[in-house]
Amino acid sequence: MPQYRQHEDYQQYGKYGEHGEYGAREQAPESRRPAASGRSVLQSALADLADVPATSRWVRSGATRLHVLDYGGDGPALVVLPGITSPAVTMDFVVRELTDLVRPLVLDVRGRGLSDGSADGPSDDGDGDGDGDGRGYRLEVYAEDTEAVIEGLGLARPLLFGHSMGARIAAVVAARGRVAIGGSVLADPPMSGPGRGPYPTTLAAFLGQLAEAERGTDAEEVARSWPRWPRREQELRARWLSSCDRRAIAATHRGFETEDFFAWWPAVTGRTALLYGAQSPVVTAAGAQEARASLPSAAVTAVPDAGHMLFWDNPPAARAALRAALRPMVG
Repeated sequence: MPQYRQHEDYQQYGKYGEHGEYGAREQAPESRRPAASGRSVLQSALADLADVPATSRWVRSGATRLHVLDYGGDGPALVVLPGITSPAVTMDFVVRELTDLVRPLVLDVRGRGLSDGSADGPSDDGDGDGDGDGRGYRLEVYAEDTEAVIEGLGLARPLLFGHSMGARIAAVVAARGRVAIGGSVLADPPMSGPGRGPYPTTLAAFLGQLAEAERGTDAEEVARSWPRWPRREQELRARWLSSCDRRAIAATHRGFETEDFFAWWPAVTGRTALLYGAQSPVVTAAGAQEARASLPSAAVTAVPDAGHMLFWDNPPAARAALRAALRPMVG
């Protein structure tokens, strides 16, 4: 479980800014913000949950405690699996608009947000990335967590929706078939892997951004890496990124290059859709074509004017594509 941490500038945060924007009014300059030590959750980050129309639920996957944001609703359950450095709350702007169609439940994937990290394996395997042996963050471990959420919350034939890392997890859950699901939507799953070249974003880039968050960052600094994002999403990332375990990031990044998405994708059953950013370096045109060829039953759709972070790059088009993909699965 991440360490709880309160910044001295907490009182500067409010529900809405002076002009109605969601998030912080003013943040203390980086130089005045306390340094972080390892994984932590800011008091100001916890306060974000007050403005999220969801209930926190908890499930155990073995000894690992997993946190889930349950948005409620009368539709079928939609288990949402975020990306490598995206705690559950960062998907709020996507899923809160789906409650007329489905009941979204967003998982803090292990090692992120309020969920526990993996405790197995040594803390350092000598390669300098700090991920230990990485066994606790393999795709099948993530899949087991997702299955534990489905079973623990008594979800009957839920739908799956994952972005990036989460899309890979959704594919494994659907292919394993250990729990019944009603369909799956995968958004820009990393298609790198053995013999396919490196993942486009380096581990050093991820760990550099994490170091900024651990030291204390703000939306302005986040915008240097993610200039197209809506301001509220930049603010959320600034407050929540420090909740991510660097071992989880390092091991998952390694998995992007050692665990082959296409070893699972052709075995995915049921109604399936794959969304990708038209300018994504992660799912290229060639990758999209391979996905179509290896699973002809899947609907493969490009989201215009978007890269890998399609929901952040072009929110209206990406959310519309997601709704269109989910409607046939809802029935």
